[in-house]
Amino acid sequence: MAGGKMFANRLGTAARLPVFLAVLAMGTAPALNSRALAQDAAPSKTETQAAPDAAYPSIVVTKVETRTVIDRVIATGTIQAVEETFVQPLVEGLSIRSLAVDIGDTVEADGTMATLNEDALLLTRSQNEANLAKARASLAQYQAQLVEAQANAQEAVRVSARNAKLRESGSVSTALADQTEAAAAAALARVNSAEQLIAVAQSDIKVVEAQISDVDLRLARTVVKAPVAGTVSARTAKVGAIATGSGQPLFTIIRDGAVEMRADVSESDLLKLGVGQKAKLKLADSSVTLDGRIRLISPTVDADTRLGTVFISIAEADKARVGMYANADITVEEKQALALPLTAVTSSKTETVVRKVRDGVVEMARVETGIQDGRYIEILSGLSDGDEVVAKAGAYVRDGDRITPVKAANPADKTATTN
Repeated sequence: MAGGKMFANRLGTAARLPVFLAVLAMGTAPALNSRALAQDAAPSKTETQAAPDAAYPSIVVTKVETRTVIDRVIATGTIQAVEETFVQPLVEGLSIRSLAVDIGDTVEADGTMATLNEDALLLTRSQNEANLAKARASLAQYQAQLVEAQANAQEAVRVSARNAKLRESGSVSTALADQTEAAAAAALARVNSAEQLIAVAQSDIKVVEAQISDVDLRLARTVVKAPVAGTVSARTAKVGAIATGSGQPLFTIIRDGAVEMRADVSESDLLKLGVGQKAKLKLADSSVTLDGRIRLISPTVDADTRLGTVFISIAEADKARVGMYANADITVEEKQALALPLTAVTSSKTETVVRKVRDGVVEMARVETGIQDGRYIEILSGLSDGDEVVAKAGAYVRDGDRITPVKAANPADKTATTN
């Protein structure tokens, strides 16, 4: 009995379970369906955010701002001496006895650079001094002869005059008078000869004295001196070699040690440049930057390369070496002005325009531009400070298009431009 009762209870529970599950399903189904419909009908949060902007393209814009704009000219060239001075021997045919300077040394004007062997000149001077003594002795001898000739001539003239008077009175014969007159004329002739010999001797003395002076000058020039102050850049002189003025110079001096950059500039940029403009020079394969200024601008342009030459003096000449390759950044003009990135400006043969943005609408605006520094360009007219324009002129937008402006990032190059 007990076992049959337990079986009946289990059977009743099993029979009621399907009814319970059916009722539960009927109660929850409307709630689940209404919730699902609500989820389908409600838009997602992402869709609500994207819906307003989906109609207009996002375009990066930039503002017209006042900044430092620098007009530059970039040039390349080499370092060279401002002025080179060649040192040649002033005496030919003498050997070099000693050298006082070498390449790289700094010399003062009239400083000793080398000495030549003076033995041959000293011998020549001794010979000229002997000739001078001989000429002076001859002069003294001729002067003595002149005194004697003058005395004899005076006596002969006196006797001739006396006999001439006696001949008139008949006391002296005509033959004797004529004889004494001839003797007086001969005595006067000897005086004249002695005077000419003295003049020749005096001339000989002057010639020998000039020869001695020439030797003395050549002796003084055996000391080779620096004609200018500066730095020795080359030396060909060697001890024992024969110094000659027709060959290579003994030394080359960079006057005052001054060096400069010889830069090649295109003919279009050449017209912008002027003497005194500042430049920054960077030596090739080096981080060294030097200050310079334009010293000279060539008045001509090469007919083949269409390049002109600009000479830029270097303030710190000791940091550059002749022959080095260098780049020059020449500042033509620097000023504070309204400016835009070059990418925002479109130029043609007839006009220059930008895509101005006002209240999300693009407007084509004509502008007048000025100088540019490679990244930014000066705006002279057509825009005001704070106006927004499309940052990249190549963006596909037309006049009247509506866009969603996106602010351009503030690059760090603004600081770099002003430096």
